[in-house]
Amino acid sequence: MTLDPHKAADFVKKAAPGFTPRVGIVLGSGLGDLAEKIEMVASIDYETIPDFPRSSVEGHAGRLILGRLGGMAVACMQGRVHYYEGVNPQDLALPIRMLKLLGIEILLLTNAAGSFKKKMGPGSLMMIKDHINFTALNPLVGANDDEFGPRFFSMEDAYDPTLRQHLAAVAKELGITLHEGVYLHYLGPNFETPAEIRAFKTLGPDAVGMSTTPEVLVARHCGLRVAAISNITNLAAGMSKTQLSHEQTLECAKIAAADLESLVIVFLETLKRELLKAHIRSTENGVN
Repeated sequence: MTLDPHKAADFVKKAAPGFTPRVGIVLGSGLGDLAEKIEMVASIDYETIPDFPRSSVEGHAGRLILGRLGGMAVACMQGRVHYYEGVNPQDLALPIRMLKLLGIEILLLTNAAGSFKKKMGPGSLMMIKDHINFTALNPLVGANDDEFGPRFFSMEDAYDPTLRQHLAAVAKELGITLHEGVYLHYLGPNFETPAEIRAFKTLGPDAVGMSTTPEVLVARHCGLRVAAISNITNLAAGMSKTQLSHEQTLECAKIAAADLESLVIVFLETLKRELLKAHIRSTENGVN
């Protein structure tokens, strides 16, 4: 069955008449508290949105929050669905296409991830500059929907260079260490074996997790600009004596949560000013 993002978007629009978000945010495992900072216009449970896939994972509240954060109009997904939950991969296209139909231009993603580098341990933040999709899955497999994008599209600069520069500048201003690296998407739901981690190291990733690439693929297909931040919750399997578990992931996600919240809020504040300046410039050029 083909899911319809238009039905989902129309439902959300009725819940928040006249509200148009500019930025979409997806919050990963243990990071949902950021949603509480939003000046709320509407809160909608995923289960009430037509065709919307529902998360079954602890730490993913399953709500869409509409409102303002850092003065920016946002649509925030408090939790996401993963391939390992057994959904049809194509179903993961719907949430991002719905956000596009609501009006967003930029997608900001967060996730919890394990680190391949001891100097980037638990409590660190990593801005994603590129990814390796090791799942061999893609929400865009199947008939192309020409309404949203072309059959074939480039993934060079999938993580927008200008947004990355902006994030780095904000982190520096706030005194927050923001690493930059390559994210590897592992299917899960099990954590990786030490042998797999040793094999992955030869590919050159800096962090590993079980999400994010589906949203990036769909977002780039429909022309959205993307930025993403990993909250490092552990060293990868075999790199420490700590036993990996989802409970540990949720607990360690809290370590850098305050830094992540500050970074996102100030990023949105400054982004709003930049978008306003760009709008003024384009208007003046149009008049001239």
